[in-house]
Amino acid sequence: MGSMTFLHKLAHRLARLKADARTVVSATAVVAGAVIACEKMANPSSPGSAVSQLAVSPKVVTLQQDQLQDFMAVGFTPTGDTAQISVTWSVTGGTLVDTSSQGGRHYGHYHGTACGSFKVAGTSHPGQKSDTGNVTVTCAQPSIASVVVSPASATVPVGQTLQLTATPEDANGNPLSGRTVTWSSGSSAVAAVNGSGLVTGVALGSATITAASEGQSGTAAITVTRVPVASVTVSPATANLQQGQTRQLTATPQDASGNALSGRVVTWASGNTAVATVSGSGLVSGVAAGSAAITATSEGKSGSASVTVTPVGATVTLVGAGDIAECGDATDDSTAALLGRIGGTVFTAGDNAYPDGYYQDYANCWASSWGRYQAVVHPAAGNHEYHDSIASGAADYYRYFFREHGTVVGDSGRYYYSYDLGAWHIVVLNTFIDMSAGSPQEQWLRADLAASTKRCTLAYMHYARFSSGSVHGSYPAVQPLWQALYDYGAEIAIAGHDHEYERFAPQTPDGHLDTARGIRAFVVGTGGGGLYSFGTPLPNSEVRNSSTWGVLKLTLADGSYSWEFVPITGQTFTDSGSGTCH
Repeated sequence: MGSMTFLHKLAHRLARLKADARTVVSATAVVAGAVIACEKMANPSSPGSAVSQLAVSPKVVTLQQDQLQDFMAVGFTPTGDTAQISVTWSVTGGTLVDTSSQGGRHYGHYHGTACGSFKVAGTSHPGQKSDTGNVTVTCAQPSIASVVVSPASATVPVGQTLQLTATPEDANGNPLSGRTVTWSSGSSAVAAVNGSGLVTGVALGSATITAASEGQSGTAAITVTRVPVASVTVSPATANLQQGQTRQLTATPQDASGNALSGRVVTWASGNTAVATVSGSGLVSGVAAGSAAITATSEGKSGSASVTVTPVGATVTLVGAGDIAECGDATDDSTAALLGRIGGTVFTAGDNAYPDGYYQDYANCWASSWGRYQAVVHPAAGNHEYHDSIASGAADYYRYFFREHGTVVGDSGRYYYSYDLGAWHIVVLNTFIDMSAGSPQEQWLRADLAASTKRCTLAYMHYARFSSGSVHGSYPAVQPLWQALYDYGAEIAIAGHDHEYERFAPQTPDGHLDTARGIRAFVVGTGGGGLYSFGTPLPNSEVRNSSTWGVLKLTLADGSYSWEFVPITGQTFTDSGSGTCH
């Protein structure tokens, strides 16, 4: 019965405490006084006066920041009577303002100064019994009074970007974090903006960019300008022409990243009009023997080309080889030294850099050897320029030679072109793309040869129409190009691919000896790559060597030519001869 009496009393008093916890602070004191008068206080000397439980209320409460709340603690004896105790209070967050007691009730006056969820704990003395209440203090977010966009005004070139930032602020100008900001452009045809405030210049003009957050907004005034010209590339960088002849130069204005800029005004000027003049479109005319710098200027930036005018009938030198630069092998440095000693215009017969004609192969292997003569190089593309895959389009070859160094290489992906050198017309062909009769390249070649006013013609390429080499040998697919050259009376055809030197007697496209109209062919794959070997010599093969690196030097005159194979230092093989134009 004693146990039931305790439980009954305890339940009754806890119910009263729970009801009291719902009252406001001012009412709590009045009710507490009335209850105290009715409570039975335990005799501290009686056996049942020990504290068996402490009850803190309210158990759960939610407050706004800076709101006050009283927590109450009551101790109970084993018989359910109110125990005579004192209580100490502690909090995990917020502030305990002060404490008080009325009879058997003990109060902790709590102030919600911090936002979050905390515990308010009471502990009895004696007895060391504890209980807790849980309080959640919520903080209302300050209202946004303004949105500041930075920078408030700016310019951005067409095609380039500018990052804006938006800062929501309260009424006192304090920045407010964690707020959602939306961006919009007042004229997306001029300037577009994405969700993070990145502005892209679209077209010349002005646009207002707005950042909005919770009903407030700020703006930035954006002016879109033209991308400034950072440099001008003139191609070819060097040119040779005879007195009375013309040569077309092209100027490409570029931005700071090297991107071509269209629609810019370019003016041309000659540094020596007594030697060469230039028209407003970049057409150079040879006036007298000598040299002149031709300058193209756009928006204050200039680029130039060096033009050499030779007298009619003067000889010129064309020197080169194929299958050239390879990192880790100094042979190409030795052949490059020959170029410096011989001088003249440099040709390449393809496979300019190994292993695969990637940009880093040109930058790391070619540049330090044959690249020292870049200004006078007229390259041909080989299979390694395409990384052995036509799908690559030889993009790194185009980037390095044309985009970065202004070297003429022909249209991107095609890489066939022509130029005049003294009294000769020089044709550069691409044997890694379609060469069939009626193909774009074959049709271009016939039209180019028909338009030439030169008596003498020389062509160079990578794959050889005729080769006695054991590794690659002859390429019959080249025959349509040879046929066009033969039809228009070409004198010389140079190739690489097989890494050796071979010279053929003048012959027809199908390999018959023709000393009257035939094309004299050279294979010069001796620029630096590892040398190959020969198989069975082909008909009309006159000279072969597979143990010597070197270059082919051609001296081209009006109506005649001579050749000389020049070996690198320390090697002795050579070959020389001469011929006349058809």
